Amino acid sequence: MQKRTILIQLDTDIHPSVFDRVVAVDSGVDEVFSYGGVTPEKLQALIHGAIFTRGPLDLCRTAIFIGGSEVSKAEELLVEAQKQMLPAFGLQVSLMLDANGCNTTASAAVRAVEKHISGPGHRALVLGGTGPVGQRAALLLAQGGFDVLLASRSLERSQAAANAVGKLTQNPAKIQGIAPHSPAQLQESLQGVQVVIAAGAAGICLLPKVIWQACQELRILVDLNAVPPHGMEGVTVMDKGTEREGKIGYGALGVGGLKMKLHRKAIQTLFESNKAILDAISIHSIDVG
Repeated sequence: MQKRTILIQLDTDIHPSVFDRVVAVDSGVDEVFSYGGVTPEKLQALIHGAIFTRGPLDLCRTAIFIGGSEVSKAEELLVEAQKQMLPAFGLQVSLMLDANGCNTTASAAVRAVEKHISGPGHRALVLGGTGPVGQRAALLLAQGGFDVLLASRSLERSQAAANAVGKLTQNPAKIQGIAPHSPAQLQESLQGVQVVIAAGAAGICLLPKVIWQACQELRILVDLNAVPPHGMEGVTVMDKGTEREGKIGYGALGVGGLKMKLHRKAIQTLFESNKAILDAISIHSIDVG
């Protein structure tokens, strides 16, 4: 008899995400075990409980989802979780990291872009690029051949983020950190840019309409901020390939449908083997039809 699928939800927050648990159930998982306030020091017993309770041939029916509101803490859990596996004996389970929706959201945003523009020979600007979603969007764009400008209010932070993301790509030179401090500098940054993704903090307008209207080469606007004022003036949350002043606009909810498809399919993919590690790049490659 085939064993039931079990998803072990490890969350860095005290209360595990209800959102992530609901998506797991809607993805067809039989059982969801949720743990909050998880730190690397607490991880060994949880991982060993997952890998020692079923035989190697059945461990594809157990998987781990790592989440939480602080992506950096979740990344620490992912690293530690891999250390606690025993792959030499077949004792490991698949892992997925999507803290605060960082990987599925970035992937959905870039897929929206790719419906209209292929990467090589094009340039993209990621506003709020030092955040988790912005960095992952920059990574995926660069992997697809785009030249990427990663923007932040701090040049030091944007350059550090660009260097960090660049190390994960095949061509680090494709990512450059910038810090436009005025409308004129922002306008200048948009020269030669075909795509802008706004991935900054909620409630902050990063790109006024008067600026993007004037950019003749600009074709795609993707705003991932659902809280007014939106990240891009003139792009609404419901936009989904909507024409805006000669550009194509996507809002947070317009991207959200694809994000949810990716999230559910990624959960299902975890149970295809006991060796998967689903991060931004591997989630981006998942076929959702």
